[in-house]
Amino acid sequence: MKSTHRLWRWLGLIFVLSFGALGYLGWQIYLSAPPIPKSVVTTDGDVLFTGEQIQLGQQAWMSAGGQQLGSVWGHGGYVAPDWSADWLHREATALQELRVEQRRQGDRTQALTAGDQASVDAQVREEMRRNTYDDTTGVVKVSPERAKAIREVASHYEGLFGTDPTLATLRDQYAMTEGALPEKADRQALTAFFFWSAWAATTNRPGETDLSYTSNWPHEPLVGNTMSTSAAMWSMVSIILLLAGIAAMLWLHGLDRHEEEAQVPKSDPLLGAGATPSMKATRKYFFVVIGLMLLQIGMGVITAHYAVEGQSFFGLPLAEVLPYVASRTIHTQVGIFWIATAWLATGLYVAPLLSGREPKLQKLGVDALFWALIVVVLGSTITGWLGTLQHRGVDFSFWLGNQGLEFTSMGRVWQLLLFVGLLFWVFLLGRALWPALKRPSETRGLIAMVFLSATCIGGFYATSLTWGQHTHYSMIEYWRWWLVHLWVDGFFEVFATAVVALIFTNLGLVRAASANRAIIAETIVFLFGGILGTLHHLYWTGTPTSVIAVGAVFSALEVVPLTLIGLEALQTWRRSRDVAWLGAYKWVILSFVAVGFWNTVGAGLLGFAINPPASLYYVQGLNMTAAHGHAALFGVYGMLGIGLLLFCLRGLYDRELHADKFLKPAFWSLNIGLAMMVFMSLLPAGIYQAWASISKGLWYARSPEVVHSAVMEALVWLRVPGDIVFAAGSVLLALYAWRLIRPVTQRMPVGARPAAAKRQGPTATVAGSLGG
Repeated sequence: MKSTHRLWRWLGLIFVLSFGALGYLGWQIYLSAPPIPKSVVTTDGDVLFTGEQIQLGQQAWMSAGGQQLGSVWGHGGYVAPDWSADWLHREATALQELRVEQRRQGDRTQALTAGDQASVDAQVREEMRRNTYDDTTGVVKVSPERAKAIREVASHYEGLFGTDPTLATLRDQYAMTEGALPEKADRQALTAFFFWSAWAATTNRPGETDLSYTSNWPHEPLVGNTMSTSAAMWSMVSIILLLAGIAAMLWLHGLDRHEEEAQVPKSDPLLGAGATPSMKATRKYFFVVIGLMLLQIGMGVITAHYAVEGQSFFGLPLAEVLPYVASRTIHTQVGIFWIATAWLATGLYVAPLLSGREPKLQKLGVDALFWALIVVVLGSTITGWLGTLQHRGVDFSFWLGNQGLEFTSMGRVWQLLLFVGLLFWVFLLGRALWPALKRPSETRGLIAMVFLSATCIGGFYATSLTWGQHTHYSMIEYWRWWLVHLWVDGFFEVFATAVVALIFTNLGLVRAASANRAIIAETIVFLFGGILGTLHHLYWTGTPTSVIAVGAVFSALEVVPLTLIGLEALQTWRRSRDVAWLGAYKWVILSFVAVGFWNTVGAGLLGFAINPPASLYYVQGLNMTAAHGHAALFGVYGMLGIGLLLFCLRGLYDRELHADKFLKPAFWSLNIGLAMMVFMSLLPAGIYQAWASISKGLWYARSPEVVHSAVMEALVWLRVPGDIVFAAGSVLLALYAWRLIRPVTQRMPVGARPAAAKRQGPTATVAGSLGG
């Protein structure tokens, strides 16, 4: 017990210090973010852009799809360009051509000597890197020649986001609909925002030499944007720390005193645990989870196909009613919805099981929360789709429609409602767990971890409310990654891991005391790297170089505990294979084993492949990120959600109703299909793009020349076999669920089990087995 108390103190200390450091660095990001000038003018006094236009342009881009339609500073979709890199290359090329014409003195047939060409290249590089921002006046000045290049590039984007027929082919290659921004003022403002994002990416930060506000990202040789020394050095440090961390973890694991293994009960301790009314009320959550999963897969198939045809789906003009922006938004957002719903429902299911008590009106609360979540999911999806389809503008986009931010795209009204719903979920969970939290037991630490992580899940969703319509883009990215990385990758994972530990303890596979210590220790290690590891997403978003140092170090340490998760899950599975009654939980346990595998491969191997600054400098915004994202999001969190779903359904329906014959092919189809998708398509595509980025620049890796090359389109088609296998697994899972609810004459209601299997109360014996 003393060792547990010591671990809790360490956990509290790590939590406070890590968030203190993250908050301090957030303040530094705020202070050193690229300035938004009051105006951009020529040396002759002509105004090109105003600060108000730059801010409106940010909103306009987000209302047109934002990070679902290309990316800025590397964060967003993969079919359209990274607009900051694309603008930068177009402006540098246009300025270079103007300077060449000056050297030719009107004679277009005159070829420049190598020395003259080198002089032009150096002049362009110096002009674009020179920081002319005046702190006093807030004005950026450019030469008349550069102003001409800027106007030329701006004209291109105005036509692209408008209806210029000469750019129809390019719009199709970018999977853009015609008239993405119908208002001329919005298109003009959009060009101001794109210019500013490229200006910040190449202009030297004050006090620095050859180092832009984005630490020289993206790679663009024309303007001297090459990887910085700090990025290279901290990448080497991160690799050394990773190897040292893994070695230390394995060494300590080998030296650790191995305790006596748990004695597995001779019969299933949960067999006779009757479901309370609130536990039964969670059934509908799990069926909605499967429905949302099918929807996400369907949207993923459509979105992937748009990378080939742009506006059509096998010849059908589907983009007229479901454009790429809408399908990708639904695909990414619904993925978060169904995984989170599975975990929320599991919490509501296990809480009375652990405490042995059903609070008054708990079922009413569970039902109310369900319908509230349905309103949020359907409402945000429908309004986001309509806003995109009908081009409702910046205010509708922010408040009700699609905010244009990846993984957190729903409008502010829906975010507020979801925040209230999550707080209500924490309240329901807490009141059901309270008796178990008060009762001394070996598992009280695990139950406390479940409740504390649930509280963080509810509370930290408030980070989705921290940015407004006029918030600086660097700060939007800072807070967005608090939500995406800390909320999903952090607290939800701690919550789910604690729940899984309780499940294994409940089944007698793990000793309660061992599980209690292990979960706290693993949470310490995970949060030690994970909280500050958030910064690896922010290397190139206008942040100071200290972010590169801290992010590189702690994102490396974040990978360390993942090396043991797969081993632990496999050991648990081996211990359970010789116990006959555990056959009922075979696919539950194997789902958790799959989580361990994908944690090691998807989150660990593929994650660290892109985390070091030297790697991410070249591959941010390419399909290397997509390979990691798919393997980690579905492989880890998706399979965890499926495992929790199967466990809860096992207790909610009589054993004879479970058609386990569907689960074996479903499990293997989902995992094999995911592996095919990642290793046959996404990863090779990412490696091919990485070569293009390193050799010529990020603009080239995201250009139609590469994205729609024969190689890339062939790799997109190679997704089809994996997608088919993966989709088959989800359909089989749906058939398993359907067999539970379809009318069958032999069906026996829950609780009508043989007398020998019944307990004195709905959860009394189970709570007792947990130390109550």
